[in-house]
Amino acid sequence: MPMGAELDLPYLTMEEDAFAADPFPHFARARAQHPWLARWQLGYVVTDYKAMRDLFAREDRMRMMYDDIVAIMEAEDTPWGDFQQRHMLSMAGATHKRVRDVLAPAFTPRQANAHRPLMREVISDLLDEWAPKRAFDFEEFASYFPITVMCRLIGASPDVIPGLRSAMEAIGLSTSMDKRWLPAMQEGVVTMERFVDGLIAERRAESREGMEPDLLDVLLRSQGGEAKEGRLTDRELADLLIFLFVAGYDTSKNMLTLTLRLLLDRPEVYQRCAEDHAFARQVIEESFRYGSTTSNQRVLNEEVEYRDVVLEKDAIVWFPLSIAAHDPRYAEAADRFDHEREQKSPHIGFGLGAHICLGQYIARAQIHEGLHLIAQRLLNPRSPGPEGFRPFPGTWGLRGLPIQFDLPGD
Repeated sequence: MPMGAELDLPYLTMEEDAFAADPFPHFARARAQHPWLARWQLGYVVTDYKAMRDLFAREDRMRMMYDDIVAIMEAEDTPWGDFQQRHMLSMAGATHKRVRDVLAPAFTPRQANAHRPLMREVISDLLDEWAPKRAFDFEEFASYFPITVMCRLIGASPDVIPGLRSAMEAIGLSTSMDKRWLPAMQEGVVTMERFVDGLIAERRAESREGMEPDLLDVLLRSQGGEAKEGRLTDRELADLLIFLFVAGYDTSKNMLTLTLRLLLDRPEVYQRCAEDHAFARQVIEESFRYGSTTSNQRVLNEEVEYRDVVLEKDAIVWFPLSIAAHDPRYAEAADRFDHEREQKSPHIGFGLGAHICLGQYIARAQIHEGLHLIAQRLLNPRSPGPEGFRPFPGTWGLRGLPIQFDLPGD
């Protein structure tokens, strides 16, 4: 049985800007050379949907890569490096389970649905502010949606939003593995730490008697000075708040923007999203299948055999979940956006395994409500196209989508 290192595998230039502009043909060519495995400058890349699912079933043989990412970026003992080694995705075993169990009750499908009125209120207010302009950068507009929702959920003042937006834009580049962005990422982490530490101190000092508890109140009840009896430490609480902001920001903003770009060429689908709430949900799920935002990575703790190949211990393995279901082996006419498609191989854009996205139900509800109301208010949108693309190995998406549109009554 051959070792992966002995194979003549296709090479993916995921580090190049041109790759991010249209990754799908690159993966198609790689699959034509080898059915499930490729490599790039930082390890192996699994290119097959079923292989990703099968290998994640063996996640107990892998570890998270964040220590390695910090070393590769030469960022040990820095604010960004320390945060990468502390946040929820870098946790494993009992520690990860303890922290996840604290959060889980606040992120159920029922809780996500309970927040839908808030989401509708936020996107409606944003549309009231932005729609009269008749033209703007949709990616910038969409970025204010998840931040504002999160601020409302934890009782933070909206005055902080501009500063937080810049910080989260920077932190979202963390898994791009590009040292050009390191100074901005360092500044972003410092900004977020200062914000959450101040928010926690302010909340502890105020009386909440008679007030409806928000998400921050729920987390504070699960917080204590030491990590015992399932409670959160001071540092864990602050890191969780940063993580919730950053994780929710990129997915919602980038997916909403990617979806609108797809619908610019499908005006009848866009119009129906305005008219039919349930239909808008179908469109969002097909958009996730067509191409979402997430890549995961793991390091192998031991040799792993799969489909007559042995992957070496300590090998870095990348899982581009964003393109996994965009594959003709798992979706008929995979390159066609089909809002009525039967999802025989459901997308895995929110991850797999023990670290599957805890906030996926909130993200789904947020993007769904956002699209439904945007389509009612921004009519006949058109655009010359995106200004650029975010790095593919990180949190992929568009970098700027200028649009013009009509208003109801025009």
